[in-house]
Amino acid sequence: MRDYFYSQLRKYIGLFVLGQNSVVEIDPTTPLLIGKFPQGKITFRSITQPTEPVKEFDEHKVVKIEEVADTKPDYLVISGLIHYERDIQSMFAQARALCSPETRLVLTYYSSMWRPLATLASKLGLRRRVPESNWLAHEDVENLLTLEDFELIRLDQKILIPVYIPLISGFVNRCLAPLPLFRTLCLLNIAIARPVGEAVSKTEPSVSIVVPARNEAGNIEDIVKRLPVMGPDDELIFVEGNSTDATWKAIQEAQQRYGGERTILIAQQNGKGKGDAVRKGFSLATKEVLMILDADMTVPPEDLPKFYNAIKDGKGEFINGTRLVYPMEKEAMRFFNLLGNKFFALAFSFVLGQRYKDTLCGTKVISRSNYLKLQANRSYFGDFDPFGDFDLIFGAARMGLKIVEVPIGYRERLYGETNISRWRHGSILLAMLVFAARRIKFL
Repeated sequence: MRDYFYSQLRKYIGLFVLGQNSVVEIDPTTPLLIGKFPQGKITFRSITQPTEPVKEFDEHKVVKIEEVADTKPDYLVISGLIHYERDIQSMFAQARALCSPETRLVLTYYSSMWRPLATLASKLGLRRRVPESNWLAHEDVENLLTLEDFELIRLDQKILIPVYIPLISGFVNRCLAPLPLFRTLCLLNIAIARPVGEAVSKTEPSVSIVVPARNEAGNIEDIVKRLPVMGPDDELIFVEGNSTDATWKAIQEAQQRYGGERTILIAQQNGKGKGDAVRKGFSLATKEVLMILDADMTVPPEDLPKFYNAIKDGKGEFINGTRLVYPMEKEAMRFFNLLGNKFFALAFSFVLGQRYKDTLCGTKVISRSNYLKLQANRSYFGDFDPFGDFDLIFGAARMGLKIVEVPIGYRERLYGETNISRWRHGSILLAMLVFAARRIKFL
């Protein structure tokens, strides 16, 4: 039972904790969890002794508690301890002191609905520990995290059958457990939280604004003229791709005309699709914050400081625009496009574990450091996103980044025609949704 349970738990935590990530488990009760990770370390608080013989743990993986903070771990893991801890808030306070701003806390605990079965298993000797004394509701856990400057990012429910039954356990735990009705019955809760409350840096980061442009000749000059100043040394990056109008010429002329007033970089993409153009632009970017602005200007350039302030002030780590809060202009979005947006927003929110109201808004913001981490692990989802949006959305969700949406007023296109084919691209989105569900939700 224990081997199967912990193999499942490692798989779920492994969605977030990658092979190159440093991870430290606090007061582990078994070497079957973090001790199995390539960069896994374990530590014991000075007031606590391990409940199992120390010889069960690889001595090379043990790090002193006072040295953990200096290593700036990517993840801290507290697995099951809240059920036995006399002062959970103090334990969270100790964990908070070990975190850097980029650290994520992974917390596992059991559903109170399983309390009778857990007690029975302990009495029958199927589990090594005495019955749990604390059984907390999700709201209690979130409140305790908040008290010690943690912000809950996501909460997953896993495992309906904690023992291995050939064919049955795999099907039930992978296919049924994530579904809305069944997940309330799951044994295991996995919470991801980030530290908050750090002093806001007084340094104002600069921004690289990437503008993918295809058949947008009539919008290029207005983008340059209307783009507001955000950071002290922003750069504007146009990436043209396969246009049939004078877009590339308009970009070159804009660089010549306004290049003395602001930094303007220009390039032509090698491949096809917005996703390829975004990746090309990000590869040229040199500033601390990366931002996408669609060249059709249906998202007004004047709204970009809202996105900038959200990431600069630590409100979120991945900032996504939403066009579905304020009333939009009459011809801004066709009816079936609106229905598709609403469907995909609900579906992706379910799959990714964080709320999305509008996954298809082209304006997105992420720090350069987080993008480089996302880029290094892009192979997990593949490189088939033609839009560029979902490459970022999937990666941000897997990294446990705090996602915040900024409402914007969606405008009518004033020049040219949309590059989106609602049915063809809609079918691609559906395929991507199914793929993401298999890689994130239905593990």
